[in-house]
Amino acid sequence: MSSGEHRQPLRLTSREGFPAARRIVVKIGSSSLTDERGRLDEQRIQGIADTAAGLAERGTELVIVSSGAIAAALGPLGLAERPAAVALQQAAASVGQALLATAWQGAFARHDRITGQVLLTESDVIRPQTYRNVRTALEALLELGTVPVVNENDTTATHEIRFGDNDRLAALVAQLLGADALVLLTDVDALYTAPPREPGAERIGVVEDVSRLRGVSIGSVGSKVGTGGMVTKLSAAELAATTGTAALMTSAEQFAAAVEGAEVGTFFPAHHGRRRSRLVWLRFATRGAGTVHLDDGAAQAIRSRRRSLLAVGISDVEGTFPAGVPVDVADPDGRIIARGLTSFSSDELRAMAGRGTDEAREQLGERFRRPAIHRDQLVVL
Repeated sequence: MSSGEHRQPLRLTSREGFPAARRIVVKIGSSSLTDERGRLDEQRIQGIADTAAGLAERGTELVIVSSGAIAAALGPLGLAERPAAVALQQAAASVGQALLATAWQGAFARHDRITGQVLLTESDVIRPQTYRNVRTALEALLELGTVPVVNENDTTATHEIRFGDNDRLAALVAQLLGADALVLLTDVDALYTAPPREPGAERIGVVEDVSRLRGVSIGSVGSKVGTGGMVTKLSAAELAATTGTAALMTSAEQFAAAVEGAEVGTFFPAHHGRRRSRLVWLRFATRGAGTVHLDDGAAQAIRSRRRSLLAVGISDVEGTFPAGVPVDVADPDGRIIARGLTSFSSDELRAMAGRGTDEAREQLGERFRRPAIHRDQLVVL
């Protein structure tokens, strides 16, 4: 596949179709890779690598999104739990990333497979050019027969530029690569109708629509060595399914059975219908570099008529940003109703705000006739 093509997923609708998947993204949580002391559990890593290598032998491309960098450093650094301070997290990640990469490299070397480390921050997928660069790099690694091991770059990431959890990162990687399946491995074997330890809790085998789970009691806090929880996994599964990638949530112990189509875990079938990758990216992969506030008329036009955003409907511009980046669009009450790629910088938008198209052209120049955000670059949230 050339770097300019965007692979389309198989859109699997049943777990029995898993053996047909030819590109799988596997996300492993920190709690699945470490022991009770917070040290990397090399036996667990080897077990996952054994199954992954078997898939590669039959022609399935694999990308591993691996948590565990900070967790891997807890024991060696004498830390009892994941530090709260950003600086300490960054320091721990610097130590842990080397340990984690070495562990994966050694596990796959037993199968004569080469791994490649890819560290990302959210800013890498905010700008269209860097988003394409990430996809091109991962495609090249797969073409070379390697197993890319992706992680958030916790050494340089701050709260302002973080993905927040590797579940979301894994779903975004699956979307940009057009993966057939996303497997989320965690410390529980499936989603349940109540916390699994409670009497009467039943495994939920298939979730067609995540919104129907509103009545289900699920946790939102991860383990002491991670940042994710069941809420983030549901969000990741929804993102994947919406963009055509089937998702399955289960424990690391059931990974081998899951990829063979066994009745384990919770399965999220892929949705049908092509989604424009740019709009999916805007909805799920970005956060606004600033906020454009609208008057009532413009907000209504965006909400109900899917119109382009014209300068005349802008009441205020918040933040400083260049042209061509994602910005949030807010109604008069401050609620974010859309996100789009702005045609102008924040300073230009402020100069244009409230002006009609002809007035903007006459006073500011011919190029200011364009919409502030074209409807083809705008997604309603």
